[in-house]
Amino acid sequence: MAAAREELQKDLEEVKELLTKATRKRLRDVLMIEKHKLELEIKNQPPPKPKDAAEEEKLSLGGYTVKINNYGWDQSDKFIKIYISLNGVQKLPAENVQVNFTERSFDLLVKNLNGKNYTMTFNNLLKPISVEGSSRKIKTDMVLVMCRKKREEKWECLTQVEKESKEKEKAAYDTSDPSEGLMNLLKKMYAEGDDEMKRTINKAWVESREKQSKGDIPMDI
Repeated sequence: MAAAREELQKDLEEVKELLTKATRKRLRDVLMIEKHKLELEIKNQPPPKPKDAAEEEKLSLGGYTVKINNYGWDQSDKFIKIYISLNGVQKLPAENVQVNFTERSFDLLVKNLNGKNYTMTFNNLLKPISVEGSSRKIKTDMVLVMCRKKREEKWECLTQVEKESKEKEKAAYDTSDPSEGLMNLLKKMYAEGDDEMKRTINKAWVESREKQSKGDIPMDI
């Protein structure tokens, strides 16, 4: 847009110069029409963005966006603390590190760190947090997100999803029937194992069935 405006301005200057040299009425009339046309086009052009503002906007946006997956966390009586390592983050302007909190979530956006944007989102936090009491701190090579607990109680994990996952895993092993618990463990190992693991479990299963049929063992393994 700036380049187009510049070209129109140059055309206008040239027309004005020709007007000062033109002596014939018909030529002057044509040049006057062109002059008014160019002035109208320039007027309708959007105003140029100041160079500094344009450069600042470009810098704030950075390059492509990277999702942050690695973090550490701990807690005190009043806060859940999430530690995110980002090399050189302390060199950024404070406004380039933004965290938005809701009662059960937060999202972090770090803009233009070494030419990239970084994001992290936590939804469905285990318990409610205080939006007003939560904040972020910028440290050397690290961002610390401080979620203020609404109630001073211990959290066993960060999100409801993690809690449900742990409960399911616990239920797979916690059973009054020892053989059922072992079977659940074997099924999990089989589902998550590689081909060698699957062959080993299959072999053990066949052997246990053979022994059971002979009366060597009283229960499944």
